Amino acid sequence: MKILLAPDKFKGSIDSITLCRLMQQEIIASYPDAEVESFPMADGGDGYAAIVKHYFNTSDAQVLTVDPLGRQIKATYQISKETSTAYIEMAAASGFALLAPHELDPMKASTYGTGLMILDAIKRGSKEIFLGIGGSATNDGGTGMADALGYMLLDKNGDPLEACGENLASINEIIMPETDVLEDIHFTVAYDVSIPFFGLDGAAHVYAPQKGADAAQVDELDEGLKHLDTVFMKYFGRSVEVAPGAGAAGGMGGGCDIFLGARLVPGVDHLIAAVGLDNKIASADILITGEGRLDEQSFQGKVIGKLVDHARKHGTKLCYLWRQFNEHQRPKCNGRRQVGYPCFTGRFQRRGHGPSRQVSVCRNKKNTLDLRYDAMAILISILLLGFSNSRCTNIEMGQAL
Repeated sequence: MKILLAPDKFKGSIDSITLCRLMQQEIIASYPDAEVESFPMADGGDGYAAIVKHYFNTSDAQVLTVDPLGRQIKATYQISKETSTAYIEMAAASGFALLAPHELDPMKASTYGTGLMILDAIKRGSKEIFLGIGGSATNDGGTGMADALGYMLLDKNGDPLEACGENLASINEIIMPETDVLEDIHFTVAYDVSIPFFGLDGAAHVYAPQKGADAAQVDELDEGLKHLDTVFMKYFGRSVEVAPGAGAAGGMGGGCDIFLGARLVPGVDHLIAAVGLDNKIASADILITGEGRLDEQSFQGKVIGKLVDHARKHGTKLCYLWRQFNEHQRPKCNGRRQVGYPCFTGRFQRRGHGPSRQVSVCRNKKNTLDLRYDAMAILISILLLGFSNSRCTNIEMGQAL
């Protein structure tokens, strides 16, 4: 039996590289004849740089930059001197995880620190820059990044504006950089979700509440991005309203399109192609994937959704797991799920926890991970539910809390 492991990270619990390693160890220990391959995944958000290093053997580059609130920090990105290529994860400087819950403020937060990282990579000789966007604490449309790279944002009086979410609606003029620092630099942006730049399904309305915005601030941020798009039309001759990936990371995708001339690609698609994963899925018997939180976005361009598509294309049986899900956004299970083919749910008794419950990789009451048991639960599900011989092609496993 050929088993392919391709999970995303379980944010707050475990990274995808470690998860793959532990799962593979358990499978081989229990089924020595099984052929297991691991392909840890990332979608452009948190963990992107680590995945790049895992596959492409890049080197660490450390830079002094600032966090979303402008405080000085050290951040690391990946660089390949042989190919003059840098791989930057915006979350390293502008990420949600850098702030305490009470500090989250998308009105004040800025992508300026990500711009400083890009500038450092250019100074080190990088001619090709891959930027993973996602996991951000920001909603500034990439204006902070642009500020760090030499663009000036002016209000109606011609005065410079601080680049942040609350000032988007005040931008009246954009002054181009005085230097040619961005010339002959090729940018590719890997985004994690494809949502519009603004609107009810756009960056502010979908993600700003998670970043600390109240209802009034969400409306203000959305109007700010809408206004910024009109400024883009005025100075660059085009809109990014519905450009794929434009709304990702608080409008960072759209900002990269305009300010960097970047090519925007779905992060998962880019990684799948780079490591040849589609061919591996075609020859596998079972594909195991998953992520920390399951919701509608999981099936709209993120790792699970993309791998569901590839598994369906090749008729490869699929198991996906999660640590928690949004009950209100969870796809209905009425014989056929949003994934597009039949499923059933495995339920097992967790050691020391009494009644049978759904299982997954998750935290126990001591807030630690019981990875050995949870990895074994996956294997048990494959055997006890007759997965390899079943007409069903999907197993889902929920949280055990």
